[in-house]
Amino acid sequence: MASSSSDSHSELTRDEAILARLGYKQEFQREFTPLEVFGVAFSLIGVVPSIASVLFNSMPNGGPVAMVWGWLVACPFIMCIGLAMAELASAAPTSGGLYYWTYSLASPRCRNLLSWIVGYANTIMPIAGLASIDWACALQITAAVSIASNEVYVTTNGQVYGIFAALVISHAFLVSLGTQILARLQRLYILLNVCLSFVVIIAIPIATPSEFKNSASYALGDFTNFNGWPSGFAFILSLLAPLWTIGGYDSSVHMSEEASNAATAIPWAIIGSIVVSAILGWGINVSLAFCMGSDIERILTSPIGQPMAQIFYNSLGQKGALALWSLVIVAQYMMGSSLLLVGSRQSFAFARDGGLPFSRYLYRINSYTRTPVNTVWLDASLTLAIGLLAFASTQAIDAMFTLVVASSYVSYITPIVTRFAFKNNFRSGPFNLGKFSFPVAATAVSWMVFMIVVFFFPTTPQTTAPEMNYTAVVLGGYMSLAILWYYCPKYGGVHWFNGPVSNLVSADKGPGDELASEKTGKGQGVDVLIVDTRV
Repeated sequence: MASSSSDSHSELTRDEAILARLGYKQEFQREFTPLEVFGVAFSLIGVVPSIASVLFNSMPNGGPVAMVWGWLVACPFIMCIGLAMAELASAAPTSGGLYYWTYSLASPRCRNLLSWIVGYANTIMPIAGLASIDWACALQITAAVSIASNEVYVTTNGQVYGIFAALVISHAFLVSLGTQILARLQRLYILLNVCLSFVVIIAIPIATPSEFKNSASYALGDFTNFNGWPSGFAFILSLLAPLWTIGGYDSSVHMSEEASNAATAIPWAIIGSIVVSAILGWGINVSLAFCMGSDIERILTSPIGQPMAQIFYNSLGQKGALALWSLVIVAQYMMGSSLLLVGSRQSFAFARDGGLPFSRYLYRINSYTRTPVNTVWLDASLTLAIGLLAFASTQAIDAMFTLVVASSYVSYITPIVTRFAFKNNFRSGPFNLGKFSFPVAATAVSWMVFMIVVFFFPTTPQTTAPEMNYTAVVLGGYMSLAILWYYCPKYGGVHWFNGPVSNLVSADKGPGDELASEKTGKGQGVDVLIVDTRV
Protein backbone atom coordinates (compact mmCIF):
# COMPACT_ATOMS: atom_id res chain seq x y z
CA MET A 1 0.00 0.00 0.00
CA ALA A 2 2.84 2.38 0.87
CA SER A 3 4.52 1.64 -2.46
CA SER A 4 1.30 2.38 -4.38
CA SER A 5 0.86 5.67 -2.52
CA SER A 6 4.48 6.59 -3.25
CA ASP A 7 4.07 5.85 -6.98
CA SER A 8 0.91 7.99 -7.11
CA HIS A 9 2.66 10.87 -5.38
CA SER A 10 5.63 10.56 -7.74
CA GLU A 11 3.32 10.64 -10.78
CA LEU A 12 1.51 13.73 -9.52
CA THR A 13 4.82 15.41 -8.79
CA ARG A 14 6.01 14.63 -12.31
CA ASP A 15 2.81 16.02 -13.84
CA GLU A 16 3.08 19.16 -11.73
CA ALA A 17 6.73 19.57 -12.69
CA ILE A 18 5.87 19.34 -16.39
CA LEU A 19 3.07 21.87 -15.93
CA ALA A 20 5.45 24.20 -14.08
CA ARG A 21 7.93 24.01 -16.97
CA LEU A 22 5.05 25.00 -19.22
CA GLY A 23 4.57 28.09 -17.04
CA TYR A 24 1.61 27.21 -14.83
CA LYS A 25 1.03 26.12 -11.26
CA GLN A 26 -1.22 23.20 -10.40
CA GLU A 27 -4.72 24.50 -9.64
CA PHE A 28 -6.99 21.56 -10.48
CA GLN A 29 -7.16 18.23 -8.72
CA ARG A 30 -5.67 15.45 -10.86
CA GLU A 31 -8.51 12.96 -10.39
CA PHE A 32 -8.82 11.64 -13.95
CA THR A 33 -7.16 8.28 -14.64
CA PRO A 34 -6.08 7.41 -18.22
CA LEU A 35 -9.29 5.38 -18.65
CA GLU A 36 -11.41 8.31 -17.51
CA VAL A 37 -9.58 10.73 -19.80
CA PHE A 38 -10.37 8.33 -22.65
CA GLY A 39 -13.94 8.32 -21.35
CA VAL A 40 -14.23 12.09 -21.76
CA ALA A 41 -13.33 11.93 -25.45
CA PHE A 42 -15.25 8.71 -26.12
CA SER A 43 -18.44 9.85 -24.39
CA LEU A 44 -18.23 13.22 -26.15
CA ILE A 45 -18.03 11.42 -29.50
CA GLY A 46 -21.09 9.39 -28.41
CA VAL A 47 -21.18 7.11 -31.44
CA VAL A 48 -24.85 6.07 -31.51
CA PRO A 49 -26.47 9.42 -30.63
CA SER A 50 -24.05 11.28 -32.91
CA ILE A 51 -24.87 9.04 -35.86
CA ALA A 52 -28.55 9.52 -35.05
CA SER A 53 -28.05 13.29 -35.24
CA VAL A 54 -26.38 13.29 -38.68
CA LEU A 55 -28.31 10.61 -40.60
CA PHE A 56 -30.18 13.58 -42.09
CA ASN A 57 -26.91 14.38 -43.83
CA SER A 58 -25.70 10.98 -45.03
CA MET A 59 -28.97 9.33 -46.07
CA PRO A 60 -30.06 11.87 -48.73
CA ASN A 61 -26.49 12.25 -50.02
CA GLY A 62 -25.75 8.67 -50.96
CA GLY A 63 -27.96 6.49 -48.80
CA PRO A 64 -26.38 3.14 -47.85
CA VAL A 65 -23.19 3.83 -49.84
CA ALA A 66 -22.59 7.07 -47.96
CA MET A 67 -23.38 5.49 -44.61
CA VAL A 68 -21.13 2.44 -45.04
CA TRP A 69 -18.32 3.47 -47.39
CA GLY A 70 -18.29 7.17 -46.59
CA TRP A 71 -17.48 6.21 -43.01
CA LEU A 72 -14.51 4.12 -44.15
CA VAL A 73 -13.24 6.88 -46.46
CA ALA A 74 -13.27 9.51 -43.71
CA CYS A 75 -11.79 7.51 -40.82
CA PRO A 76 -8.14 7.30 -42.03
CA PHE A 77 -8.06 11.09 -42.46
CA ILE A 78 -9.60 11.59 -39.02
CA MET A 79 -6.87 9.34 -37.62
CA CYS A 80 -4.17 11.48 -39.29
CA ILE A 81 -5.60 14.56 -37.55
CA GLY A 82 -5.71 12.70 -34.25
CA LEU A 83 -2.11 11.50 -34.57
CA ALA A 84 -0.84 15.00 -35.35
CA MET A 85 -2.77 16.36 -32.37
CA ALA A 86 -1.55 13.56 -30.10
CA GLU A 87 2.09 14.48 -30.75
CA LEU A 88 1.47 18.07 -29.73
CA ALA A 89 -0.55 17.01 -26.68
CA SER A 90 2.25 14.75 -25.50
CA ALA A 91 4.82 17.53 -25.88
CA ALA A 92 2.81 20.15 -23.94
CA PRO A 93 -0.07 18.75 -21.86
CA THR A 94 -1.93 21.86 -20.74
CA SER A 95 -5.61 22.84 -20.67
CA GLY A 96 -4.93 25.71 -23.07
CA GLY A 97 -3.87 23.16 -25.62
CA LEU A 98 -4.13 24.43 -29.15
CA TYR A 99 -3.69 28.18 -28.68
CA TYR A 100 -0.80 27.46 -26.31
CA TRP A 101 0.93 25.24 -28.88
CA THR A 102 0.35 27.84 -31.58
CA TYR A 103 2.03 30.57 -29.56
CA SER A 104 4.92 28.28 -28.65
CA LEU A 105 5.64 27.21 -32.22
CA ALA A 106 4.88 30.30 -34.32
CA SER A 107 7.19 33.15 -35.23
CA PRO A 108 7.40 35.98 -32.63
CA ARG A 109 6.11 38.32 -35.36
CA CYS A 110 2.71 36.64 -35.57
CA ARG A 111 2.36 34.34 -32.58
CA ASN A 112 0.18 36.67 -30.51
CA LEU A 113 -2.38 37.07 -33.30
CA LEU A 114 -2.37 33.38 -34.26
CA SER A 115 -2.71 32.33 -30.63
CA TRP A 116 -5.60 34.77 -30.24
CA ILE A 117 -7.39 33.41 -33.35
CA VAL A 118 -6.95 29.78 -32.29
CA GLY A 119 -7.99 30.62 -28.74
CA TYR A 120 -11.27 32.12 -29.90
CA ALA A 121 -11.92 29.38 -32.48
CA ASN A 122 -11.29 26.71 -29.86
CA THR A 123 -13.48 28.56 -27.33
CA ILE A 124 -16.51 28.82 -29.63
CA MET A 125 -16.20 25.20 -30.78
CA PRO A 126 -17.43 23.52 -27.57
CA ILE A 127 -20.07 26.22 -27.08
CA ALA A 128 -21.48 25.74 -30.58
CA GLY A 129 -21.02 22.00 -30.14
CA LEU A 130 -23.06 22.01 -26.94
CA ALA A 131 -25.78 23.97 -28.74
CA SER A 132 -25.92 21.39 -31.54
CA ILE A 133 -25.74 18.40 -29.18
CA ASP A 134 -28.43 19.64 -26.80
CA TRP A 135 -30.65 20.78 -29.67
CA ALA A 136 -30.33 17.30 -31.15
CA CYS A 137 -31.10 15.85 -27.71
CA ALA A 138 -34.21 18.01 -27.47
CA LEU A 139 -35.35 16.72 -30.87
CA GLN A 140 -34.66 13.17 -29.74
CA ILE A 141 -36.86 13.70 -26.69
CA THR A 142 -39.69 14.98 -28.88
CA ALA A 143 -39.16 11.93 -31.12
CA ALA A 144 -39.62 9.72 -28.06
CA VAL A 145 -42.89 11.51 -27.33
CA SER A 146 -43.93 10.96 -30.93
CA ILE A 147 -43.18 7.23 -30.66
CA ALA A 148 -45.16 7.02 -27.42
CA SER A 149 -48.13 8.77 -29.06
CA ASN A 150 -48.04 6.51 -32.14
CA GLU A 151 -46.58 9.33 -34.28
CA VAL A 152 -49.45 11.73 -33.51
CA TYR A 153 -47.50 14.31 -31.49
CA VAL A 154 -46.03 17.25 -33.45
CA THR A 155 -43.72 19.70 -31.70
CA THR A 156 -43.07 23.44 -32.12
CA ASN A 157 -39.80 25.37 -32.06
CA GLY A 158 -40.78 27.00 -28.79
CA GLN A 159 -41.31 23.63 -27.11
CA VAL A 160 -38.02 22.31 -28.45
CA TYR A 161 -36.20 25.40 -27.17
CA GLY A 162 -37.75 24.93 -23.74
CA ILE A 163 -36.43 21.36 -23.58
CA PHE A 164 -33.08 22.56 -24.95
CA ALA A 165 -32.79 25.23 -22.25
CA ALA A 166 -33.61 22.71 -19.50
CA LEU A 167 -30.90 20.39 -20.81
CA VAL A 168 -28.26 23.13 -20.92
CA ILE A 169 -29.05 24.38 -17.41
CA SER A 170 -29.01 20.86 -15.97
CA HIS A 171 -25.61 20.29 -17.62
CA ALA A 172 -24.29 23.45 -16.00
CA PHE A 173 -25.32 22.22 -12.54
CA LEU A 174 -23.81 18.78 -13.20
CA VAL A 175 -20.48 20.08 -14.51
CA SER A 176 -20.17 22.44 -11.55
CA LEU A 177 -19.70 19.42 -9.29
CA GLY A 178 -16.36 18.29 -7.88
CA THR A 179 -13.62 16.85 -10.09
CA GLN A 180 -13.73 13.41 -8.48
CA ILE A 181 -17.43 13.00 -9.22
CA LEU A 182 -16.97 14.10 -12.82
CA ALA A 183 -14.04 11.72 -13.25
CA ARG A 184 -15.91 8.66 -11.93
CA LEU A 185 -18.92 9.43 -14.14
CA GLN A 186 -16.78 8.79 -17.21
CA ARG A 187 -16.70 5.06 -16.42
CA LEU A 188 -20.49 4.96 -16.52
CA TYR A 189 -20.43 6.91 -19.78
CA ILE A 190 -18.02 4.42 -21.37
CA LEU A 191 -20.11 1.44 -20.31
CA LEU A 192 -23.39 2.88 -21.60
CA ASN A 193 -21.92 3.94 -24.97
CA VAL A 194 -20.27 0.57 -25.61
CA CYS A 195 -23.39 -1.39 -24.59
CA LEU A 196 -25.64 0.84 -26.69
CA SER A 197 -23.40 0.36 -29.72
CA PHE A 198 -23.51 -3.43 -29.42
CA VAL A 199 -27.27 -3.40 -28.99
CA VAL A 200 -27.64 -1.58 -32.32
CA ILE A 201 -25.06 -3.77 -34.04
CA ILE A 202 -26.40 -7.12 -32.77
CA ALA A 203 -30.00 -6.75 -31.56
CA ILE A 204 -31.41 -4.64 -34.40
CA PRO A 205 -30.53 -7.17 -37.16
CA ILE A 206 -31.99 -9.99 -35.04
CA ALA A 207 -35.26 -8.17 -34.31
CA THR A 208 -35.90 -6.51 -37.69
CA PRO A 209 -38.87 -8.00 -39.62
CA SER A 210 -38.01 -9.43 -43.04
CA GLU A 211 -39.92 -6.66 -44.81
CA PHE A 212 -37.37 -4.11 -43.60
CA LYS A 213 -34.24 -6.20 -44.15
CA ASN A 214 -32.13 -5.25 -47.15
CA SER A 215 -29.98 -7.42 -49.37
CA ALA A 216 -26.21 -7.07 -49.35
CA SER A 217 -26.29 -5.54 -52.81
CA TYR A 218 -28.61 -2.78 -51.57
CA ALA A 219 -27.01 -2.20 -48.17
CA LEU A 220 -23.50 -2.04 -49.58
CA GLY A 221 -24.10 -0.73 -53.08
CA ASP A 222 -27.24 1.43 -53.42
CA PHE A 223 -26.62 5.14 -53.98
CA THR A 224 -29.55 7.45 -53.24
CA ASN A 225 -29.28 11.14 -54.08
CA PHE A 226 -32.21 13.33 -53.02
CA ASN A 227 -30.58 16.77 -52.88
CA GLY A 228 -29.63 17.34 -56.50
CA TRP A 229 -25.85 17.65 -56.36
CA PRO A 230 -23.78 15.49 -58.74
CA SER A 231 -23.33 12.08 -57.14
CA GLY A 232 -19.61 12.50 -56.47
CA PHE A 233 -20.08 15.80 -54.68
CA ALA A 234 -23.14 14.49 -52.82
CA PHE A 235 -20.94 11.69 -51.47
CA ILE A 236 -18.36 14.26 -50.31
CA LEU A 237 -21.10 16.26 -48.56
CA SER A 238 -22.17 13.08 -46.75
CA LEU A 239 -18.74 12.92 -45.10
CA LEU A 240 -19.93 15.54 -42.63
CA ALA A 241 -21.61 12.62 -40.83
CA PRO A 242 -18.42 10.75 -39.81
CA LEU A 243 -16.48 14.00 -39.38
CA TRP A 244 -19.05 15.41 -36.97
CA THR A 245 -19.54 12.08 -35.20
CA ILE A 246 -15.84 11.38 -34.62
CA GLY A 247 -15.05 14.93 -33.57
CA GLY A 248 -14.03 16.66 -30.40
CA TYR A 249 -11.23 14.19 -29.69
CA ASP A 250 -9.15 17.20 -28.65
CA SER A 251 -11.45 17.28 -25.61
CA SER A 252 -8.99 15.17 -23.65
CA VAL A 253 -6.36 17.88 -24.24
CA HIS A 254 -8.37 20.33 -22.15
CA MET A 255 -8.38 17.83 -19.29
CA SER A 256 -4.56 17.72 -19.22
CA GLU A 257 -4.28 19.54 -15.90
CA GLU A 258 -6.71 17.14 -14.23
CA ALA A 259 -5.22 13.90 -15.58
CA SER A 260 -2.52 11.70 -14.09
CA ASN A 261 0.45 10.91 -16.34
CA ALA A 262 -0.95 13.46 -18.78
CA ALA A 263 1.92 13.40 -21.32
CA THR A 264 1.09 9.76 -22.08
CA ALA A 265 -2.59 9.51 -21.13
CA ILE A 266 -3.80 12.41 -23.28
CA PRO A 267 -2.36 11.30 -26.66
CA TRP A 268 -3.53 7.74 -26.15
CA ALA A 269 -7.00 9.00 -25.16
CA ILE A 270 -7.15 10.87 -28.48
CA ILE A 271 -6.06 7.86 -30.51
CA GLY A 272 -8.08 5.34 -28.53
CA SER A 273 -11.31 7.32 -28.80
CA ILE A 274 -10.90 7.63 -32.58
CA VAL A 275 -10.10 3.94 -33.11
CA VAL A 276 -12.90 2.59 -30.91
CA SER A 277 -15.44 5.05 -32.32
CA ALA A 278 -14.43 4.32 -35.92
CA ILE A 279 -14.88 0.56 -35.46
CA LEU A 280 -18.15 0.78 -33.53
CA GLY A 281 -19.50 3.50 -35.84
CA TRP A 282 -18.88 1.46 -38.96
CA GLY A 283 -20.62 -1.53 -37.40
CA ILE A 284 -23.62 0.64 -36.49
CA ASN A 285 -23.87 2.08 -40.02
CA VAL A 286 -23.68 -1.39 -41.58
CA SER A 287 -26.38 -2.63 -39.22
CA LEU A 288 -28.66 0.30 -40.06
CA ALA A 289 -28.04 -0.09 -43.80
CA PHE A 290 -29.16 -3.72 -43.66
CA CYS A 291 -32.19 -3.06 -41.43
CA MET A 292 -33.70 0.27 -42.52
CA GLY A 293 -35.74 -0.90 -45.49
CA SER A 294 -35.46 0.66 -48.94
CA ASP A 295 -37.92 3.56 -48.56
CA ILE A 296 -35.39 6.19 -47.46
CA GLU A 297 -37.72 9.08 -48.24
CA ARG A 298 -40.29 7.76 -45.77
CA ILE A 299 -37.63 7.45 -43.08
CA LEU A 300 -36.47 11.02 -43.66
CA THR A 301 -39.99 12.48 -43.67
CA SER A 302 -41.39 10.37 -40.83
CA PRO A 303 -43.59 12.19 -38.27
CA ILE A 304 -41.22 10.91 -35.58
CA GLY A 305 -38.69 13.41 -36.94
CA GLN A 306 -35.57 11.26 -36.40
CA PRO A 307 -34.43 8.71 -39.02
CA MET A 308 -32.76 6.39 -36.51
CA ALA A 309 -35.81 6.47 -34.24
CA GLN A 310 -37.99 5.48 -37.22
CA ILE A 311 -35.63 2.59 -38.01
CA PHE A 312 -35.87 1.43 -34.39
CA TYR A 313 -39.67 1.75 -34.56
CA ASN A 314 -39.80 -0.39 -37.72
CA SER A 315 -37.49 -3.02 -36.21
CA LEU A 316 -38.61 -3.19 -32.58
CA GLY A 317 -42.14 -1.85 -32.50
CA GLN A 318 -43.35 0.93 -30.24
CA LYS A 319 -42.23 -0.34 -26.82
CA GLY A 320 -38.87 -1.71 -27.94
CA ALA A 321 -38.08 1.42 -29.93
CA LEU A 322 -39.03 3.66 -27.03
CA ALA A 323 -36.80 1.72 -24.63
CA LEU A 324 -33.78 1.78 -26.95
CA TRP A 325 -34.35 5.38 -27.97
CA SER A 326 -34.43 6.38 -24.31
CA LEU A 327 -30.89 5.01 -23.96
CA VAL A 328 -29.85 7.04 -27.01
CA ILE A 329 -31.20 10.16 -25.30
CA VAL A 330 -29.25 9.37 -22.12
CA ALA A 331 -26.06 8.88 -24.15
CA GLN A 332 -26.71 12.15 -25.98
CA TYR A 333 -27.16 13.88 -22.64
CA MET A 334 -23.82 12.48 -21.51
CA MET A 335 -22.24 13.95 -24.64
CA GLY A 336 -23.48 17.37 -23.65
CA SER A 337 -22.12 17.13 -20.12
CA SER A 338 -18.70 16.03 -21.41
CA LEU A 339 -18.57 18.88 -23.91
CA LEU A 340 -19.49 21.52 -21.33
CA LEU A 341 -16.85 19.98 -19.06
CA VAL A 342 -14.03 20.42 -21.59
CA GLY A 343 -15.39 23.72 -22.91
CA SER A 344 -15.30 25.24 -19.44
CA ARG A 345 -11.64 24.16 -19.11
CA GLN A 346 -10.74 25.79 -22.42
CA SER A 347 -12.50 29.00 -21.41
CA PHE A 348 -10.79 28.88 -18.02
CA ALA A 349 -7.35 28.46 -19.62
CA PHE A 350 -7.94 31.30 -22.10
CA ALA A 351 -9.18 33.54 -19.29
CA ARG A 352 -6.12 32.60 -17.22
CA ASP A 353 -4.01 34.06 -20.03
CA GLY A 354 -6.24 37.15 -20.27
CA GLY A 355 -7.73 36.28 -23.67
CA LEU A 356 -11.44 36.68 -22.84
CA PRO A 357 -13.43 39.78 -21.88
CA PHE A 358 -13.80 39.95 -18.09
CA SER A 359 -10.99 37.42 -17.69
CA ARG A 360 -10.36 38.70 -14.17
CA TYR A 361 -13.76 37.35 -13.11
CA LEU A 362 -13.76 34.22 -15.28
CA TYR A 363 -10.38 32.99 -14.04
CA ARG A 364 -11.68 31.53 -10.80
CA ILE A 365 -11.57 28.12 -9.15
CA ASN A 366 -14.53 27.53 -6.86
CA SER A 367 -13.19 26.99 -3.34
CA TYR A 368 -15.70 24.23 -2.57
CA THR A 369 -15.84 22.14 -5.78
CA ARG A 370 -12.33 23.03 -7.02
CA THR A 371 -13.78 23.49 -10.51
CA PRO A 372 -14.09 26.60 -12.75
CA VAL A 373 -17.77 27.26 -12.06
CA ASN A 374 -17.71 30.75 -13.60
CA THR A 375 -16.64 29.50 -17.03
CA VAL A 376 -19.12 26.61 -16.80
CA TRP A 377 -21.98 29.10 -16.56
CA LEU A 378 -20.42 31.41 -19.16
CA ASP A 379 -20.40 28.61 -21.73
CA ALA A 380 -23.91 27.53 -20.74
CA SER A 381 -25.25 31.09 -21.12
CA LEU A 382 -23.69 31.51 -24.56
CA THR A 383 -25.12 28.14 -25.59
CA LEU A 384 -28.61 29.29 -24.63
CA ALA A 385 -28.10 32.42 -26.74
CA ILE A 386 -26.98 30.38 -29.76
CA GLY A 387 -30.07 28.20 -29.43
CA LEU A 388 -32.23 31.23 -30.19
CA LEU A 389 -31.08 30.89 -33.83
CA ALA A 390 -33.69 28.16 -34.16
CA PHE A 391 -36.36 30.86 -34.22
CA ALA A 392 -34.67 32.39 -37.28
CA SER A 393 -34.71 29.23 -39.39
CA THR A 394 -33.96 25.53 -39.25
CA GLN A 395 -30.90 26.13 -41.47
CA ALA A 396 -29.52 28.64 -38.97
CA ILE A 397 -29.48 26.13 -36.12
CA ASP A 398 -28.30 23.39 -38.51
CA ALA A 399 -25.29 25.62 -39.28
CA MET A 400 -24.10 24.80 -35.75
CA PHE A 401 -23.27 21.27 -36.86
CA THR A 402 -20.91 22.43 -39.61
CA LEU A 403 -19.70 25.38 -37.53
CA VAL A 404 -18.43 22.94 -34.89
CA VAL A 405 -16.35 21.01 -37.41
CA ALA A 406 -15.17 24.10 -39.31
CA SER A 407 -14.11 26.03 -36.19
CA SER A 408 -12.39 22.97 -34.75
CA TYR A 409 -10.49 22.51 -38.01
CA VAL A 410 -9.33 26.14 -37.92
CA SER A 411 -7.95 25.56 -34.43
CA TYR A 412 -6.42 22.19 -35.40
CA ILE A 413 -4.74 23.37 -38.59
CA THR A 414 -2.91 26.33 -37.09
CA PRO A 415 -0.69 24.63 -34.47
CA ILE A 416 0.03 21.69 -36.80
CA VAL A 417 1.17 24.08 -39.55
CA THR A 418 3.17 26.33 -37.20
CA ARG A 419 5.11 23.32 -35.95
CA PHE A 420 6.60 22.78 -39.40
CA ALA A 421 6.33 26.24 -40.97
CA PHE A 422 8.38 28.17 -38.40
CA LYS A 423 11.71 27.68 -36.73
CA ASN A 424 11.00 26.60 -33.15
CA ASN A 425 12.28 24.46 -30.31
CA PHE A 426 9.66 21.71 -30.53
CA ARG A 427 10.59 18.61 -28.54
CA SER A 428 8.56 15.45 -28.86
CA GLY A 429 6.95 13.96 -25.79
CA PRO A 430 6.64 10.27 -24.90
CA PHE A 431 4.28 9.83 -27.85
CA ASN A 432 5.80 10.72 -31.23
CA LEU A 433 5.61 9.54 -34.83
CA GLY A 434 9.26 10.01 -35.67
CA LYS A 435 9.88 10.30 -39.43
CA PHE A 436 6.17 9.95 -40.12
CA SER A 437 5.32 13.20 -38.31
CA PHE A 438 5.44 15.45 -41.38
CA PRO A 439 3.61 13.15 -43.85
CA VAL A 440 0.83 12.56 -41.34
CA ALA A 441 0.56 16.28 -40.54
CA ALA A 442 0.55 17.24 -44.25
CA THR A 443 -2.24 14.73 -44.94
CA ALA A 444 -4.25 15.98 -41.98
CA VAL A 445 -3.95 19.66 -42.95
CA SER A 446 -4.75 19.05 -46.63
CA TRP A 447 -7.86 17.10 -45.68
CA MET A 448 -9.08 19.73 -43.24
CA VAL A 449 -8.59 22.61 -45.68
CA PHE A 450 -10.53 20.71 -48.35
CA MET A 451 -13.39 19.81 -46.03
CA ILE A 452 -13.72 23.33 -44.61
CA VAL A 453 -14.49 24.54 -48.14
CA VAL A 454 -17.00 21.70 -48.63
CA PHE A 455 -18.79 22.61 -45.39
CA PHE A 456 -19.70 26.01 -46.79
CA PHE A 457 -21.90 24.59 -49.57
CA PRO A 458 -25.71 24.55 -49.18
CA THR A 459 -27.74 21.35 -48.92
CA THR A 460 -29.04 21.63 -52.48
CA PRO A 461 -27.69 23.46 -55.57
CA GLN A 462 -31.06 25.19 -56.07
CA THR A 463 -31.55 27.09 -52.85
CA THR A 464 -33.26 30.17 -51.46
CA ALA A 465 -31.98 32.68 -48.92
CA PRO A 466 -33.67 30.96 -45.94
CA GLU A 467 -32.23 27.61 -47.09
CA MET A 468 -28.65 28.75 -47.50
CA ASN A 469 -25.79 27.23 -45.54
CA TYR A 470 -24.92 29.94 -43.03
CA THR A 471 -21.74 28.29 -41.73
CA ALA A 472 -19.51 30.76 -43.58
CA VAL A 473 -21.55 33.69 -42.27
CA VAL A 474 -21.58 32.49 -38.66
CA LEU A 475 -17.94 31.38 -38.56
CA GLY A 476 -16.73 34.35 -40.61
CA GLY A 477 -18.73 36.78 -38.51
CA TYR A 478 -17.49 35.33 -35.24
CA MET A 479 -13.83 35.25 -36.32
CA SER A 480 -14.12 38.76 -37.79
CA LEU A 481 -15.38 40.05 -34.45
CA ALA A 482 -12.50 38.28 -32.69
CA ILE A 483 -9.95 39.90 -35.02
CA LEU A 484 -11.63 43.32 -34.75
CA TRP A 485 -11.51 42.96 -30.97
CA TYR A 486 -7.79 42.16 -31.26
CA TYR A 487 -7.05 45.27 -33.34
CA CYS A 488 -9.51 47.59 -31.57
CA PRO A 489 -7.78 50.96 -30.94
CA LYS A 490 -6.62 51.42 -27.38
CA TYR A 491 -8.65 48.52 -25.93
CA GLY A 492 -7.84 45.69 -28.34
CA GLY A 493 -5.81 42.58 -27.57
CA VAL A 494 -2.94 43.86 -29.71
CA HIS A 495 -2.16 46.27 -26.86
CA TRP A 496 -2.15 43.76 -24.02
CA PHE A 497 -2.47 40.12 -25.11
CA ASN A 498 0.92 38.42 -24.83
CA GLY A 499 -0.12 34.81 -25.34
CA PRO A 500 0.25 32.33 -22.47
CA VAL A 501 1.33 34.08 -19.28
CA SER A 502 3.00 32.29 -16.40
CA ASN A 503 1.12 32.29 -13.11
CA LEU A 504 3.95 30.81 -11.09
CA VAL A 505 4.95 32.78 -8.00
CA SER A 506 8.66 33.21 -7.47
CA ALA A 507 10.08 31.56 -4.39
CA ASP A 508 11.32 34.88 -3.03
CA LYS A 509 7.83 36.47 -3.12
CA GLY A 510 5.26 36.28 -0.42
CA PRO A 511 1.91 34.69 -1.17
CA GLY A 512 0.26 38.09 -1.20
CA ASP A 513 2.55 39.54 -3.87
CA GLU A 514 0.81 37.89 -6.76
CA LEU A 515 -2.62 36.35 -6.59
CA ALA A 516 -3.32 33.91 -9.39
CA SER A 517 -6.93 34.99 -9.57
CA GLU A 518 -5.78 38.57 -10.19
CA LYS A 519 -3.02 37.75 -12.65
CA THR A 520 -4.84 38.90 -15.76
CA GLY A 521 -3.04 41.70 -17.51
CA LYS A 522 0.09 41.16 -15.44
CA GLY A 523 2.89 38.65 -15.39
CA GLN A 524 5.52 37.67 -17.88
CA GLY A 525 4.87 35.94 -21.18
CA VAL A 526 6.64 32.60 -21.47
CA ASP A 527 8.73 32.07 -24.59
CA VAL A 528 9.95 28.49 -24.16
CA LEU A 529 6.78 26.50 -23.68
CA ILE A 530 7.29 23.22 -25.52
CA VAL A 531 9.41 21.23 -23.11
CA ASP A 532 10.83 17.74 -22.83
CA THR A 533 8.10 15.72 -21.10
CA ARG A 534 9.92 12.41 -21.33
CA VAL A 535 11.13 10.99 -18.06
